[in-house]
Amino acid sequence: MIYKNHQNSHRPTRSSLTIVIKVGTTTICDEQTHFPVLSNLSSLVEAVLKLKSLGHRVVLITSAAVGTGLRRLNMNARPTKMATLQAVAAVGQGRLIRLYDDLFGQFHQPVAQVLLTKNDLSDRAQYLNAVSCLEEILDIGVVPIVNENDTICPQEIRFGDNDTLSAITAGMLKADYLFLLTDVDCLYTDNPRTNPDAKNVSVCHDIQVLREQVSVASRGSSLGTGGMSTKLIAADLATAAGVRTVITHGAKPDNIMKIIQADDAGTLITPHELAVVTGDNLPARNLPLHTLFTAKDNPLYDRKWWIKHGLHTAGRIYIDGGAMKAVVSKKQRSSLFAAGVVAVENSFVANQAVVIIHRRENEDGQVEEVEVGKGLVNYSSPEIERIRGCHSQDITNIIGYMDAECVIHRDNLVRTLENV
Repeated sequence: MIYKNHQNSHRPTRSSLTIVIKVGTTTICDEQTHFPVLSNLSSLVEAVLKLKSLGHRVVLITSAAVGTGLRRLNMNARPTKMATLQAVAAVGQGRLIRLYDDLFGQFHQPVAQVLLTKNDLSDRAQYLNAVSCLEEILDIGVVPIVNENDTICPQEIRFGDNDTLSAITAGMLKADYLFLLTDVDCLYTDNPRTNPDAKNVSVCHDIQVLREQVSVASRGSSLGTGGMSTKLIAADLATAAGVRTVITHGAKPDNIMKIIQADDAGTLITPHELAVVTGDNLPARNLPLHTLFTAKDNPLYDRKWWIKHGLHTAGRIYIDGGAMKAVVSKKQRSSLFAAGVVAVENSFVANQAVVIIHRRENEDGQVEEVEVGKGLVNYSSPEIERIRGCHSQDITNIIGYMDAECVIHRDNLVRTLENV
């Protein structure tokens, strides 16, 4: 299925760009011996330094703390027990940052270690502090090297993999580009290692449609936690924040500059190209193989992007059809009021994030759940359970006070459903 070009115009043209580069475990560590692949790391450092010499700001998201720890501890396989895995990561993280510091230090380039967890970003003040810290590190000419804090991070507040972390970081910094460096040249319609007929995907404007056309079932390496499916998730997150996202080969980091230069010149996407382009058309333009995900036409910025992607979802609120239309309609864009709430799920307190759901009957007569949006609630789950279906003027009589007329204010509500 090939469909019409959206003519996306979000191509960065500033001379100074903010570029986030995520490098995977297989690029840094040999999968069998766990020794660092110094040729790849050296090329990566040189590419980062070249970008900085041109005035660009560069953030490096790195994996391989576990792989580096395995080598240091002479362990052959990635542990399955969480505590052991965290201990190995603790050993490897120090070795990993020292390796980067040694390589960048050869060129007198200072680096900074930044370890994040999803919990660090769930509080608005902490989120803004993390943004300020990263911005300051970049402003003083330092290269921030970001990784998830695997040592203390429980499963429920993990980003899941560094692809997601890189997308979150790119969104926080309003980056121009996110480069996902992996062990293949680009995204293919199928696994090229097992299917010789697999074709490369060079440009994608709509990830949801792309998912229907390609197979990303294979997971990552024995050391890594991701695969191509996590890169699609990362691309979806980053492009929603207005970040152009590129998948390209980790062993060829000099491709980054070539791709940026082609994009700046307007030759990366020619006017006739469709929303999903497959085939061997890129070499004809003397460009390295890659997959470009163009930024969304109406990206979410700062607060609403933080609500949607930076916050842990504490529960669900179910609403009726009238409330759904009022919330989603482009003309109304209403807040969510108690009168439209029909049910509450899970336990949460005021100012936590919840998903808004509408149950409706489909063409087959089956009840389906439609996600309407996500937002910060003004009341706790027990309070919303008591006031659901009631008018705003009755809230004080029911629970004894009224902090807000609505359950979720429209300024704290991110809609995920299109206009209905």
